[in-house]
Amino acid sequence: YIRRGSFLQKNLKEFDAKFFKISPAEANAMDPQQRQLLEVSWEAVENSGIDPTELKGSKTGVYIGISSNCEYAMLSQNINKINQYLGTGTSSSIASGRISYSLGLNGPALSVDSACSSSLVSVLLAVDSLRKHECDMALAGGVSLMLAPSVISALCAMNALSENGKCTPFDAAGNGYGKGEGCGIVVLKRLSDAIQNGDRIYSTIGGGAMDNDWASSGLTVPNGNAQKAVLEAALSTCNLCPEDIDYIEAHGTGTSLGDPIEMRSINEVFGKCNIERKRPLYIGAVKGNIGHLEAASGIASVIKV
Repeated sequence: YIRRGSFLQKNLKEFDAKFFKISPAEANAMDPQQRQLLEVSWEAVENSGIDPTELKGSKTGVYIGISSNCEYAMLSQNINKINQYLGTGTSSSIASGRISYSLGLNGPALSVDSACSSSLVSVLLAVDSLRKHECDMALAGGVSLMLAPSVISALCAMNALSENGKCTPFDAAGNGYGKGEGCGIVVLKRLSDAIQNGDRIYSTIGGGAMDNDWASSGLTVPNGNAQKAVLEAALSTCNLCPEDIDYIEAHGTGTSLGDPIEMRSINEVFGKCNIERKRPLYIGAVKGNIGHLEAASGIASVIKV
């Protein structure tokens, strides 16, 4: 019942396979999400002020949020054109492993599927890995592309999507979310190392927490108590109080079920009457601008902030 979504403007067929030393046959068998990850990872490393070609043999980890990457495999295939590259081209584990292989990295390589939190969990795992010295640098993020109509059809059957294909976070008229596409990667280091190496530093991550939705009235229904618990755990991990926070980048999908639950959870943690707040607490959600990127939505929020 929807006729629009937040699609990327670029042509997904455009991929410089030769640059990444990939044959045309293998490139054609690769999920476009893997192609996006290779390109954006390279650009992210360059943007940090590091020469990607100098990372070979380095203790660099790769943590990628990705789900529904079976969509490319679901598209109609000519059985005569199936080759040895189709399996690796549509495997989620290869999405992170291919980045490590292409750049010659020696750290962990993980693909994470925790639904909409996938890329946020990837960032948190990367932070923990850096603190444990499992790696000295990490590429973390996620990707999500809309490739097969069957996935959107299933969401329509659930009445999960808005009729206009857009997200309207915390709007009374919100009647579902709008799907979006994108890929985002951040380069992470321990702060002391980044300073010593003269890297370009955009921000620091104090810490975080993760949980699950707990038992609720339905498999896909949020649980306010779970959201409240993870907010409190994140504050505790960072040794922060609710009044220390000026801004919250929310999930904010624009659904009549999820948004009120999320806002109540935020209010119970940050709006207590005994909190002496010197500045207002602003709340926003980038989904109102670019749609819900699902597995890549978390990294979009991190980059926005």
